[in-house]
Amino acid sequence: MAKEKPKGMSAFTVIWSGQVVSLLGTSMTGFALLFWVWIETHSATAAVLMGFFQFVPLLIMTPVAGALVDRWDRKKAMILSDLIAGLGSVAILLLYTAGVLEVWNLYVIGLFVGAFGAFQWPAFSAAITMLVGKKDYVRADGMMGLAGSLSMILGPPIAAVLLAMIDISGILMVDIVTFSYAIGVLLLIRIPQPPATEEKEVKSIWKDSVFGFRYIFGRRPFFLLTLTFFTYNLLSTFGVMVFAPMVLARTNDSEIILGGVMSVLGIAGLIGGIVLAIWGGPKRRINGLLGGMMVSVVGGLAVLPLNPYVWALGAFVLMFFMPIVGGCSQAIWQSKVPPQFQGRVFGARRFIAQISSVFGFLLVGPLADYVLEPAMMPGGGLADLLGGVVPPGPGAGMALIIFISFTLCTVVSVVAYMSRSIRNIEDLIPDFEEKEESEEGSGEEAEEERQEPPTPEQPPAGTE
Repeated sequence: MAKEKPKGMSAFTVIWSGQVVSLLGTSMTGFALLFWVWIETHSATAAVLMGFFQFVPLLIMTPVAGALVDRWDRKKAMILSDLIAGLGSVAILLLYTAGVLEVWNLYVIGLFVGAFGAFQWPAFSAAITMLVGKKDYVRADGMMGLAGSLSMILGPPIAAVLLAMIDISGILMVDIVTFSYAIGVLLLIRIPQPPATEEKEVKSIWKDSVFGFRYIFGRRPFFLLTLTFFTYNLLSTFGVMVFAPMVLARTNDSEIILGGVMSVLGIAGLIGGIVLAIWGGPKRRINGLLGGMMVSVVGGLAVLPLNPYVWALGAFVLMFFMPIVGGCSQAIWQSKVPPQFQGRVFGARRFIAQISSVFGFLLVGPLADYVLEPAMMPGGGLADLLGGVVPPGPGAGMALIIFISFTLCTVVSVVAYMSRSIRNIEDLIPDFEEKEESEEGSGEEAEEERQEPPTPEQPPAGTE
């Protein structure tokens, strides 16, 4: 008699274990390649462009990927994403061992990995909804935060040590093994598909891709919350993308110090994820989301002194709250959007929230290399003015960028909390299970629906 496959949280935990291993390999490879690019170029722009060329195709493809995820088997979509990422590592390994790897090769490979990586997030987010009950959404999302944190804790220091032992080629081989493990785990689990929609005609991919945007734009609280992430991501990208180059520049290219600081980031995220998984999040999830954003200024202030221990402490405080922000946000969307729409809506949501990051990618490298870094060197235009706050020298311009970036992020979260539509989003938009409510609703919900009538292609909020 065949052994029954895991279900519910057990099934999710099995898939999660595969993601933990896969993300660890990805973290190790990312650290090794970032260090290689920095040593080859000593350019913040070159380092930032590694992320840019992977992020942009991922972002562009996300709405289409979301539409396809709602049509496809979600497990197969996740396997496809993992497979292409693994093949990307194989290509880099072959180029490196042949002695012909160039920085631009990483950009081209990043384009392909990013495009297919667009399927991973909407497929996995929608799969969580089908695997676990509503009461476990925050815990499941918290566990995914744990997976990312574990990779940040272990990946950089392991990679820093292995670079001297097995070189980049060995790290890439480990990465390939971890991708293979993640795919094997997915093959063991059955992920239920959502019920079919009542649409009588199969819409084009274009119409399905646009559906998610119409769904969000037709619900003011959703739109404003997404706009908050749009602004937050624009500002935070400036700080996040120059953090590793800043550490290297201010520590004389020490991969050990960089690995240690990055591990502290992961430890903070791990503890935050554990707290979220055990706690389950605040009753008002929007409070956890916006409250976590408000501590961003701590990360900005911590980079001002020329002290890696202070950097690590500030990063710890900031990253502790990031799993809570992400988990609470995911739980709100997963509980409000019907499962059969989640691929399209989550794809559109990610596109809107993160499209602003493209501008950060394009601007932050040149801003650091050609404006603020020279200005913050001894004798530079800003060094005399700000030298008492930010010690001049290599990396000082990037530290200034990080400080301004995260200070403004805190301002964005405070402004968002002042918005009634965002602050009361959990009351204004009902959970998707609440199908028995009258069409008019009551109180604030009825007012919200009158202000934002559904379009012909989108059902009223809270219905299937």
